[in-house]
Formats: sequence, structure tokens, C-alpha cells
Amino acid sequence: MSNLKLIIKREFIARVRNRTFVVMTFLSPLIFVGMISLITWLATLNNDEIREIAFFDETGMFASDFKNSDNINYIDYSNLPLNDAKDSVIIKSLYGLLYIPKKESNRELAKSVQFYADEAPNISILNDIENVIEGKLTNQNFESKGLDLQMIEDSKAKVNILIENFSGEKTSKMTNYIKMFFGGAAGYFLMMFIIIYGNMVMRSVIEEKANRIIEIIISSVKPLQLMMGKILGTSFAGILQFIIWVILGSILLFVATSIFGVNPQPAAGIDPSSVLQEDLQQEVQLVLQDILKLPLGTLVLAFFVYFIGGYFLYSSIYAAIGAAVDSETDSQQFMLPIILPLMLGIYVGFFSVIENPHGTVSTVFSMIPLTSPIVMLMRIPFGVSWWEVLISILLLFGSIIFMIWLAGKIYRVGILMYGKKPSYKELFKWLKY
Repeated sequence: MSNLKLIIKREFIARVRNRTFVVMTFLSPLIFVGMISLITWLATLNNDEIREIAFFDETGMFASDFKNSDNINYIDYSNLPLNDAKDSVIIKSLYGLLYIPKKESNRELAKSVQFYADEAPNISILNDIENVIEGKLTNQNFESKGLDLQMIEDSKAKVNILIENFSGEKTSKMTNYIKMFFGGAAGYFLMMFIIIYGNMVMRSVIEEKANRIIEIIISSVKPLQLMMGKILGTSFAGILQFIIWVILGSILLFVATSIFGVNPQPAAGIDPSSVLQEDLQQEVQLVLQDILKLPLGTLVLAFFVYFIGGYFLYSSIYAAIGAAVDSETDSQQFMLPIILPLMLGIYVGFFSVIENPHGTVSTVFSMIPLTSPIVMLMRIPFGVSWWEVLISILLLFGSIIFMIWLAGKIYRVGILMYGKKPSYKELFKWLKY
């Protein structure tokens, strides 16, 4: 037991003192926030670009309908010949030319509108133009059938559904997207942590094996103790990093709620019909209230538990692979059994859990040990029964015991094997020793 403690301590100190570990531990949350801010800023710059669009209207019906906005300026080239209008757009480097030909009927006109541009135009701009033309032609069709446009307009009903649970708490329309984001982020980060820290274990084994240090170490400790020491030492470093990130994330969340002035409880006396107005500040408050209503404590605890479980499960495989090969290049042929279930968990999460978090596919994959750490984390924000989580955890930790026993057999034999690239057939033979 004392030897195991020494190995754990050595691996832990080696990871924590690494400069990359220190930098990424404290800078990763700031880098993440900075990337979001940068993307938002770049999107704002892109939206601030003013596009000049010329239109050539042979019908003479749409001149007053194309109105300038913050991002688009319309220029009327209808008084020029069509070819001259095209040349002018090219010379002046305008965004494009909208051509509305004159046709005998609105049905033919709707199918004949063209947009000339050297580059594919923005889809939202095309949608706006189509809406303008469709609205004009639709009104003309109504008038031709003797319908009163004002009466039609007055008869339109605008529906704004208010979302509220049975206990009277109001939520935003973004609530499912919020759950999707938090669940997806938790599952994706867990996958990345498993890959990163599992690779650390594998590299450590390969490095000691390549330097022949392993021959000296196993003269004092058992191979299984050495493998478990490496896994535990690296896991403690990962847990420390995760705790620091939780603390920093909590501080950032507190700062965000303070800036926006969010109260987790809805203000009393507010008329429900006025809560979901299209006002940015109120919408932000509702979104942040939904975030605070999420089972964040359960999600953090589950992340911690599933990180330990998923890490031990996959790290034992990484350690076995590291012991079986002589270099990191040789290990690539064994990466598929590790990456495949992790990627499968991500795809099941994004395509099945988000669509139906309590469906058969989501439930089954949240119980399978190789995918449960990712899929169950994605399900938790949508609400999962405690017994489902308990069964998933028991299956996961039960499979860890079996996998460590299996990996220990490969590790014991492979740690002293040199100069030969093992195959799957060879690894299967080692299991019988």
C-alpha cells in the first residue's frame, strides 16, 4: 500500500507541476469566455457591414417597397437599360442586382425574379427580398378577388405563448435550448477530459517503458500497483483541475447575474402577459432564471462522479495500450475501440437525447458503461429519475472492476515486451497468461 501511495504522489506532482497544467487550469475559463466574446464581437462586425443592392423593376410596382435598413441600402436602377445596370453594379462593386421582369400574371412573375451576383448572396437577405415581393403580390391577389386588405390585416391574430409550469413558475422559450447547451457542454467536456487524461496515462507508461525505467520500478512494485498508481495520480490532478474550474465558473456566473440584476424568484405582482415581451433585458433575465432553475448542483456532482467512472474505465484501456506498444505511433492502431464509443455517445446525445431525452435510445445508451458518462450527463438537465442514475452508476463502476482486471493482465505482460508490434490476436493471448 505504501508503494501505491508513492506512485500516486509521484504521478500527481508530475502532472500538477507541469507548466501546461497550471496555465490551462487558470486560463481555460478565461479563454472560453474570451472566445465567446470574440465570436460575438466578430458577428457584430459582420452585421454592421452595409450592403448596397440595386434593383431593376420593369413592373414599377416595388419601388416604394424596398426600404433601406441598418444593413442594406437599395438603389433604383429601373431607369437604365438592363445591361447598363449590370455593368454599373460590377463597376461600383455593389452587392448584387435584383431583376424583376414584367409578366402577364403574378404567378409568372413570382417564378421569374432573378438576383445577379458574383458571390452567393446571404440567405437572410434573399428571404427578406422574397418576403417583400410575396407580400406585394399577395395583396394584389387579394384586391383582384375583391377582398378588403385593411379588414384582412385587422383580422390577423398574433399569438405569444407564455410558458409556465404547474407550480406557477414562468420560463423562457429558450429553456430547451438552455438544457441542450448545458447537457451537451457537460458531455463534450467529459469526453475531452477522458481523452486528455487517458492519453497522459498512456504517454507516461510508454515513456517509462522506452527509457527502460519500468524494469527498475517493477522490481519494487507489482505491475497492477504501478498501473493503478498512474491512473489514480492522474485522476487526482484532473479532479483538482475540475474543482478549480467549478470555483472560477461559479464566480463568473455570480458576476453575470449581478451585472444583469437577476433575481432567481420572479418578481411579485408582475402581469404574466407582460413578462415575455420582446424586451432584451427581460428576455435575458428569464434566460438566466432558467439557468438558475437547472439542477446545476446535480449536474456538477454527476459530472464529478461520471468523470471518475469514465476516466477509470478508459484510462485502464489507455494504460494497457501504453504497456503493449513501444511508441505512441504504434498505439494508433488501438485507438478505435476508445474513440468509437466516445463519439457514439456524443452523436446519440446530440441526435437522440435532445430530441427525446426519455426515449428508449437515450435511456439504453445512458446505461451502457462505455457511453453512459456522456449520454446520462446530457439527459440530467431534462430531469432523470434518481434510480436511473443509480443503475447507470452501478453498471459503470461494476464494469470498471472488470476492465481494470482485464487491463491488468495485458499490462503485466506487455510492460516488459520490446521490439514487437502486438496485434489484437497477440493481446488476446496475453489475457490467458
